[in-house]
Amino acid sequence: MTSPRTTNLSLVDTDPAELAVDAIVIGLHSQTGEQDATSGLAGTLLLASGAESIAAAFDGKLTETLALLGATGGPGEVVKLATLGTVTAPLVVAVGLGPEPSGAAPAPETLRRAAGAAVRALAGAPKVALALPLPDDADATAELRAVAEGALLGGYRFAGYKTRPQPTRREPVAEVLIAVPDAGDAGAQAEVTRAEAVAGAVRTSRDWVNTAPNELRPPSFADAVADAARAAGLDVEVLDETALVAGGYGGIVAVGQGSEAPPRLVKLTYTPRSGGNGKRVALVGKGITFDTGGISIKPAQGMWEMKSDMAGAAAVGAAMLAIAALKPSVAVSAYLPMAENMPSGTSYRPGDVITMFNGKRVEVLNTDAEGRMVLGDAMARACADGTDYLFETSTLTGGQVIALGKRMAGVMGTPELCERVQTVGDAVGEPAWPMPLPDDVRKGMESDVADISQVNAGMDRAGHMLQGGVFLREFVTDDVAWAHIDIAGPGYHSGEPTGYWTKGGTGVPVRTLVQLVEDIATNG
Repeated sequence: MTSPRTTNLSLVDTDPAELAVDAIVIGLHSQTGEQDATSGLAGTLLLASGAESIAAAFDGKLTETLALLGATGGPGEVVKLATLGTVTAPLVVAVGLGPEPSGAAPAPETLRRAAGAAVRALAGAPKVALALPLPDDADATAELRAVAEGALLGGYRFAGYKTRPQPTRREPVAEVLIAVPDAGDAGAQAEVTRAEAVAGAVRTSRDWVNTAPNELRPPSFADAVADAARAAGLDVEVLDETALVAGGYGGIVAVGQGSEAPPRLVKLTYTPRSGGNGKRVALVGKGITFDTGGISIKPAQGMWEMKSDMAGAAAVGAAMLAIAALKPSVAVSAYLPMAENMPSGTSYRPGDVITMFNGKRVEVLNTDAEGRMVLGDAMARACADGTDYLFETSTLTGGQVIALGKRMAGVMGTPELCERVQTVGDAVGEPAWPMPLPDDVRKGMESDVADISQVNAGMDRAGHMLQGGVFLREFVTDDVAWAHIDIAGPGYHSGEPTGYWTKGGTGVPVRTLVQLVEDIATNG
């Protein structure tokens, strides 16, 4: 099941007031000043740069009219105004950008969210132009990239499974034009090409996460990823249940043995044509296609969202598609362990001792801590194959949501690499916050019978997110720099659409992973 249509994106340098489109989007900054006693309006709205010709067509009364319609310029607010022939487009749409920044364009993430909100609000309009503020210089790549990504992601909609036509459900915008100073500039065109590749990968990740779990069990998920990867030119290896047993992947086998849909491990490999810069990157993503908790079963409330417990694998698989398109000069391998955590007579049990791929033995105390079991095997395999950097991402712990909320990921591992993840995450709009791996947390996971307990031996949830990171550290060799990115919150959005996020899978952290790979390709 895939999203119904992809938005086409192109650049224009025509005067926005003369563009033959169904709607023209402009930026609007928050009101400033004190309330006017006569009109009752709160201060003055400020049009963002890029809207000058539109404002002139309205004889300088555009902000006043928008204020009468209730516009405040708040971030993500969308207000529509019929132009009645003042400009070529029949509709002007003002999207809020918040307060005007001092001496600079709005932050890229502000533009990304604004573009997404506007394009989503204009569903049903075939052709839309964005005249949002972009710096008129060569340093505008971050802003242009943000607008392009926001437009493409804001236009996303999952096809769904409804059998009856939905009269009120309008088709996403088919074509978006972005107004820029020079539409023929090679750098600007390159940014559009990159945005299409990356946003396309995010949309694919969202599609996989949003697919009903009865349609995306481990074998079918593995097939979907493998087919997409082969079409992108990646090398593909898929280990089925027999190969997993023979290869000693005890964690993946244990978690998957309770389901009639057997587990898989998918490995994707990108090899740069020039041989690369000599560095190797490994990406690992958790692929639990549905998580009941197993024998340690979860409460029924909200369990339906556990179809998203494979968001890490979806992000890693999709990121590899973008990497194949962008062709960075660094070797990248991805490992996607897939299993369905179900209760049955063949399920693994609390008290079991599991021998992992790297030979370590784990005492199982809670079968609902299954993600770290499959990830431990995949991370150990990545280290055995050889890598310099390892980035792992997973919807691993509820503790991440409690500590950091639903938009901020937690990142643990090698301190320098965690800082790199944080820097890149901030740049692309997928924030992550470094967390420690304290010795006392590891001490609490000592087992009487095995090398380590899967969770705190006393079932103490204190430092719950950190327990996941401490456990995964056991499966990374000392010579590998690594980072564990816990996306339990930001991997799935259960609220109403906001910015360029729609309800359901978000595609986090596809853009972070792609940017990290590109950064390593450039800077080592």
